[in-house]
Amino acid sequence: MPSSKPYEKELAFQADRRKATTEFIKITSDLWYDKSIEIVLFKNQIIDKTVSDIIHLHEYAGEFVQKPISIFDSVEILRAINDIKLPPSKLDIGKLTYEYHSDDNNFNNAKAFVLTKLKNANKTEDIKPKDVVLYGFGRIGRLLARELMSKTGKGNQLRLRAIVTRGESNIEILEKRANLLRTDSVHGKFMGTVDINASKSALIINGTTVHVINAAQPEDVDYTKYGISDALIIDNTGAFRDKVALSRHLKSKGASRVLLTAPGKEVPNIVHGVNQNDHNPDKTKIFSAASCTTNAITPILKVVDDSLGIKKGHLETIHAYTNDQNLVDNMHGKYRRGRAAALNMVITETGAGQAVAKALPALKGKLTSNAIRVPVPNGSLAILNLEIENKTSLAGINTILKKYALEGDLVEQIKYSLSKEMVSSDIVGTSAPSIYDSKATIVTKDGKNIILYIWYDNEYGYSHQVIRLAKYIAKVRRFTYY
Repeated sequence: MPSSKPYEKELAFQADRRKATTEFIKITSDLWYDKSIEIVLFKNQIIDKTVSDIIHLHEYAGEFVQKPISIFDSVEILRAINDIKLPPSKLDIGKLTYEYHSDDNNFNNAKAFVLTKLKNANKTEDIKPKDVVLYGFGRIGRLLARELMSKTGKGNQLRLRAIVTRGESNIEILEKRANLLRTDSVHGKFMGTVDINASKSALIINGTTVHVINAAQPEDVDYTKYGISDALIIDNTGAFRDKVALSRHLKSKGASRVLLTAPGKEVPNIVHGVNQNDHNPDKTKIFSAASCTTNAITPILKVVDDSLGIKKGHLETIHAYTNDQNLVDNMHGKYRRGRAAALNMVITETGAGQAVAKALPALKGKLTSNAIRVPVPNGSLAILNLEIENKTSLAGINTILKKYALEGDLVEQIKYSLSKEMVSSDIVGTSAPSIYDSKATIVTKDGKNIILYIWYDNEYGYSHQVIRLAKYIAKVRRFTYY
């Protein structure tokens, strides 16, 4: 009869691993809620994740760096982080664990290692929390609300104080808005509580009051009446697109900066990670976060242009349908978009090819672009067909992109996918705006033409880019270790 000892050992290991993962979750929660220290695992968010989620992320991390990343090692590093004094920070436990067990590590214990790696943390300046107002409460507005409230912590960074909507407000409408925040057909349930206070005309999100203000135009709002001052207004209505229109927000009492969640005219169009440092938030009052597609392709194009040079290229985006399209066939101001969105692939235009040049001027005039709207509610794909100046190979381009996904200024923007089975629903909920599909890349025999497939959650990934830019504008970016 075969011995059951190997199986018993497997059971014991699984139990120990899940127990260690439970400790991992507890320490990350304590660090976040007690010390405003956010832990991520190779840019993947950890807060509110389950034991199985954490184990899966460790397996991805090990495959990504081609070296085992053990939950036991991660817990050891987390204990060390918890034992030292740090300011509000964002730390990548995957990178720290990998470096701790690298060949050139000469430290005898985790605490000494962590103290050395994070020695610059206490040199950072103190940050002042920033009041935020969401002007509009549609798809992007609600996702921003979800993320802002789930990451409020001790309120050291961005504080969602109000939402501005048009039209009347009563208890029925408040409840409808609350329910749209609680549940989402694409992104699931909000991991928190949402109630209403009709007398205050407010949503109570995770026990915190967020005023719902009704206004016909931006100038009508006096935010100081609600105890809001020096606020960053995030306009996600799409109604105001140029400098003159967006400047109307600055006429409101209590508003100091404006961020548009769409391509803007006569204002800086920013892809965070690429060109935010070109504009000083002390001197610039209005910013645009460009489009979801521009945020998806620009980080990848920067890497390719910096590393290999781009002669010319074409972008084709396979984009999820949007609220702009019709549910059934009906009149529409643009060609083809009047046909039923969930039943048709629809060729339409995109300005992303030209918009890239606002963040990367060297690519001006080098890219053409077009779009196809397809019958999925979320999750899009950009195909980049690029003629490059310096020859490469499949292994060469993958090595370049993997390096940038692991270290440098674009680690928040680029996620490197190793999956041969990835489809659009798999990328829903990914915080990186660019998901590089390494298994789909094509390189011609002469090495001068490359075809790259870039997935992106056109709602969630873009919303994270908006928040990253908002933190830059508000000057509440914490010490980070990636």
